[in-house]
Amino acid sequence: METELSARLGIEHAIFGFTPFPAVAAAITRAGGLGVLGAVRYRAPEDLARDLEWMQAHTDDKPYGLDVVMPARIADGVTEADVEAMIPQRHRRFVRDTLARHGVPELAPDDPSGWRVTGWLEQVARAQLDVAFDYPITLLANALGSPPPDVVRRAREHGVQVAALAGSARHARRHRDAGIDIVVAQGYEAGGHTGEIATMVLTPEVVRAVDPLPVLAAGGIGSGAQIAAGLALGAQGVWLGSLWLTTEEAELRSPALTRKLLAAGSGDTVRSRALTGKPARQLRTAWTDAWEAADGPDPLPMPLQGLLVAEALSRIQRYEVEPLLGTPVGQIVGQMTERRSVRAVFDELTRGFAHAIERLDRIAARGEGRS
Repeated sequence: METELSARLGIEHAIFGFTPFPAVAAAITRAGGLGVLGAVRYRAPEDLARDLEWMQAHTDDKPYGLDVVMPARIADGVTEADVEAMIPQRHRRFVRDTLARHGVPELAPDDPSGWRVTGWLEQVARAQLDVAFDYPITLLANALGSPPPDVVRRAREHGVQVAALAGSARHARRHRDAGIDIVVAQGYEAGGHTGEIATMVLTPEVVRAVDPLPVLAAGGIGSGAQIAAGLALGAQGVWLGSLWLTTEEAELRSPALTRKLLAAGSGDTVRSRALTGKPARQLRTAWTDAWEAADGPDPLPMPLQGLLVAEALSRIQRYEVEPLLGTPVGQIVGQMTERRSVRAVFDELTRGFAHAIERLDRIAARGEGRS
């Protein structure tokens, strides 16, 4: 499954796997794809350095990448506490009341489950990059728009390719003009932050808009046949994220969440601003329903919403409160029906791709035989 882009990056298969879990990213890379580690969950640069050190030791000297989020810059001198103070009390009460209705306990003061989504702030992402460029990463991706020009220049100085996700041809052209190397056409079906155009429509539009830049197809891709479809639409590879959540290497701390993912159908997700303030596809839960209710407040803009709900989500996950328990995931969740190793998933993708190409070759040969 080699394309011009995969050959340039030195990977066997044009499969780019995004994941927040180092063990999954490393396994994707070892299988012949390019594992991309999500950095948003890291509390401190030294935590990221620890996991990149582990990645370096477990990727067999093969390429891997990093995904950061740089959506919101705080003016110099403004602290995280200052940002927290912008959160209205009505929203805080709504969160407290929702948790109380479902009997969600408080975290103990020393409970390590607590986390903050400060990775949504540009300053935090820049500190992560100070660490990342000390390692031989091959790809730097930004999930929300083009990175700032100085970050693109810095990546180039380190020989790192820069990718950015786009939900429309207009967004893709903006990335091209910003000097981005690779555009990820992320369709409506995808997990996490998405636009409103389906992958089948979006991918060829983006390919035409940014030609000759390489494009990766993302959203609704979980089989070899779907990979073949993405390449047939002009993409030079695929970007897969949701598919890895139920792998054996994934470090989901909640057995209940894994069960929900394995039981979910393709219609059990919803695009909601409840998680970050921007539309993000995730499992539909009592939590997302509460934010959609007529008597509830509108979600806050990024990064306020993420800061508002971070502790609440930690409590929900810590105590596995199933009605509220969810995660970003795409419509492909309906195909995620059993736990398997990353290698097993990867092998099925490559076999399915080969079978799809053989089937198309047979169809083409029949057509040639009639002409």
